[in-house]
Amino acid sequence: MSGGIAVTVAGALLAALAPAGTAAAAAPAAVLDWSSCTDLRVPAGEEVECATLEVPLDHDAGPASQATARIALSRVPARGQRTGVLLVNPGGPGSPGREWAAATARRLPDDLRERYDVVGFDPRGTGASTPAVACDPGHFAPVRPDTVPRGRAEARVLLDRAASYARACRSGSGELLEHMTTVDSARDMDAVRAALGVERIDFLGYSYGSYLGGVYATLFPRRVDRLVLDSVVDPDTPWYAANLAQSRALDAAADNFFAWIARHDAVYRLGGTGEQVRRRYFEVRARLAEHPLEGRFGPTELENTYVTAAYDSAYWPALAAALAGYASGEDPAALLEAGAAYGESAETDPTYGAYLATECTDSAWPRDPAVWRRDGRAAHAEAPFQGWNNTWYNAPCMFWPAAHGDWFQIDGSRAAGALLVQASEDGPTPLAGAHSMLRRFPAARLVVEEGGVSHGVSLRGNACVDEAVVQYLRDGSLPEAAAATGTADLSCATRPEPRPRTAQTGPPPADLPLPLGP
Repeated sequence: MSGGIAVTVAGALLAALAPAGTAAAAAPAAVLDWSSCTDLRVPAGEEVECATLEVPLDHDAGPASQATARIALSRVPARGQRTGVLLVNPGGPGSPGREWAAATARRLPDDLRERYDVVGFDPRGTGASTPAVACDPGHFAPVRPDTVPRGRAEARVLLDRAASYARACRSGSGELLEHMTTVDSARDMDAVRAALGVERIDFLGYSYGSYLGGVYATLFPRRVDRLVLDSVVDPDTPWYAANLAQSRALDAAADNFFAWIARHDAVYRLGGTGEQVRRRYFEVRARLAEHPLEGRFGPTELENTYVTAAYDSAYWPALAAALAGYASGEDPAALLEAGAAYGESAETDPTYGAYLATECTDSAWPRDPAVWRRDGRAAHAEAPFQGWNNTWYNAPCMFWPAAHGDWFQIDGSRAAGALLVQASEDGPTPLAGAHSMLRRFPAARLVVEEGGVSHGVSLRGNACVDEAVVQYLRDGSLPEAAAATGTADLSCATRPEPRPRTAQTGPPPADLPLPLGP
């Protein structure tokens, strides 16, 4: 899925796995050697430990195989007597998760911190886990080709870039690409659970982490107790179709951003209606297409910076100030500062490559460029904010050099329960996905932040939402079921809008949930 802040040589990779809906065998236990973290940003006053866990590269290869992966872990130990483990995942796929342990622990009430070990992990192929997916850092060098092709020649350039990136991933990552599915990561999670010495884990997963949690609960229903799935991926829709739906939802989310700017026209002077602001945005895009800012910030850099507006309203003031600074001519360099804070760079490569390595092998993708061009044109016509950008972002899957499996069928019928949490106006993972997941988990409940525009709601300061999440983690209690199907079991009012400001103020807070795409 499109990002910017959180989408085949061998035989079918999943052929030997237990069928969807069939519980898998639990992983054997290993011993973890915890020590001080040397490569993580640790918040002041927090005790954070790190370890690595060796797992089979191919969980189905049998004991004769010597190929392994090492999963990097972090832990914030319980302050008192540990009575449980909360495993957390911030999303992705492709996003490292070790820093998320401390970010989550800081947001828990004291009684849960007393009893929980909060554990984060870099999923296979990401972060400090080894081997890691490696592709082509030069792919993100500015100025990148415009994602909106003007004719077949420009479309061919974009196709060639996608094919080249897929080849680079094969060259840089080798055999790892055959073992990067969500099911692979779910089985790693069970190895983590066993190594932690617990029969069951509690799990908090945001965005793509909601899908990972659903897969884990299907494979290992007796190994998970409390399951919180936030900003929920639609389990009914494989990645190719999901990305097309996401493009349309991102466009609607951008309109919320434009409308907010219009409400503060006295500050930003970009227009008094959302439609006027939207037109100014596309005027800026057209100017950058003709004359990239300082030769290094063009329309694609703009798109990959401003897609973050669809992920969290916390980004709106800085992004609006940068857009206004360029549009007025008073501070054009503000766009460069915004791009540095929110856009993509060579450092994005490992995350993007791992994202593709998972999404491209989780399910089938069209191989015919004509299909992509047709669907890209349709998406752009309806949703020009990200329609073409999202298409080309995922286009390496057209050429992916590793086998894909079948879309995993999540079945939560044997799960003890789950709490689904969703903002009603979420762009990256639209609300419909939460209702689809709810149908897969008969004992689950759905909490909706009505009017919420941000991606990632739990433990973010909405007292109504946070109370429901904390109470469920504390004692397993869920909201009362709604009287009517297809509605939220608990509706919470959204948080206040951000206040406008007139200056770019640096990068986003480090503990915000990550998007589906890197």
